[in-house]
Amino acid sequence: MASRIFVARMAGLAVFGPDGERIGKVRDVVATLRVDATPPRVLGLVVELSSRRRIFVPMLRVADIDPAAVTLASGSVSLRGFHQRPNETLVLGQMLDAPVTMRDTGEEVVVVDAAIEPTRSRDWVVSRLALRSRRLRLTRRTQVQVLPWSAVQGLTLSDRQGTEGLLAVFETMRAADVAAALTELPRKRQHEVIDNLDDERLADVFEELSESEQRTLLGHLESERAADVLEAMSPDDAADLLHELPDEEARRLLGLMEPEDSEPVRRLMSYSSDTAGGLMTPEPVILRPDATVAEALAHIRNPDIPPALASMVFVCRPPSATPTGRYLGCVHAQRLLREAPFELVAGVVDAELARLAPDATLGEITRYFAAYNLVAAPVVDGEDHLLGAVTVDDVLDHLLPVGWRDRMGEPGGGVEGGKDGAVVNGVLAAVPPEVRGAGRRGADRDDAGRNGADHA
Repeated sequence: MASRIFVARMAGLAVFGPDGERIGKVRDVVATLRVDATPPRVLGLVVELSSRRRIFVPMLRVADIDPAAVTLASGSVSLRGFHQRPNETLVLGQMLDAPVTMRDTGEEVVVVDAAIEPTRSRDWVVSRLALRSRRLRLTRRTQVQVLPWSAVQGLTLSDRQGTEGLLAVFETMRAADVAAALTELPRKRQHEVIDNLDDERLADVFEELSESEQRTLLGHLESERAADVLEAMSPDDAADLLHELPDEEARRLLGLMEPEDSEPVRRLMSYSSDTAGGLMTPEPVILRPDATVAEALAHIRNPDIPPALASMVFVCRPPSATPTGRYLGCVHAQRLLREAPFELVAGVVDAELARLAPDATLGEITRYFAAYNLVAAPVVDGEDHLLGAVTVDDVLDHLLPVGWRDRMGEPGGGVEGGKDGAVVNGVLAAVPPEVRGAGRRGADRDDAGRNGADHA
């Protein structure tokens, strides 16, 4: 298979199955639209059958593309008709002949062809564009130049879609990906998007934004809605955000929040932000000792619980809300999977695992995680009350350099610089070695795409 293929040459190519049977012919190439300048991922081909019905064939089904034909790895394809989704573009039908602007010079050019090629992860991307100047030349034919995708502007999702289209795409994406995409939008479009997101979804997105973006976008919201969004955020993230605001504004927003939502936030704000008390979430999975293993498994199956918190349940005497009654110990998720469902958690509790004090420093917390190979840890006061749990992602947030989220879109996908360490192409460097490699792994794949599946 060729390493780089110009799409205009694929129009009308015959499509064959692995046994040589003719399936149809190529009518177009489907790619995702991106908010930033990252090359869009190629999802698959639009193939026209002999009946003139057009179907979608994922790129994962394509075994070979040569100048004469396209060969599929499997003769089994979905015969459902192709329907274009809001985040998709047809390379032949919509991208070619599109007017765009050169990023460096501002010159207006036209796309006359697009090259696709595979990446190391076996995805295909639209890597290069063949461009011709829009200025008419009477003396000679306009020269065509082939440049990287990032050399032009005018083909991203934000360029081609209105706010309604963006919202439709964002519904299919992880909150972290929406946050990254949101930072690439012009400020006016950002405001239009957050004005149309519901409070719960906006809270999820806010939790993934950098502190500077949080402050800026929170300032756009009316006070009542800002308080509603803070209520919908996890208490530890809400506390971190309020810490970034002037004291008077933070007190005003806390006063507008419902008491049951503001109380845990106030409690977290009483601790220094770089201690276990300041990093913890006050809402881990807490069970009484008479709960069964089946009940514990049902709790950690809840998809709303982050994976790190779902790795462990904490067993306490009543009351079960933090600060709890006497802390008895914890049960690891793996242990729960090995026990009979009718067993009581009190019988499998790990009472020997060390605990973190609320004033434990960041260095003490990282050594704790390294020593015990955990992703969550109990925070217990001197009177044996469970106050909350620290998760490894919260620790990484504080180990990474200030503003690391703002740099996630830089070439290579990593963050560079910072006095405490860096992330280069997704790998931690110059941070405590015991925590390198931990934390959440962001997906490189665009959730808004088809992920290689047949078109539904």
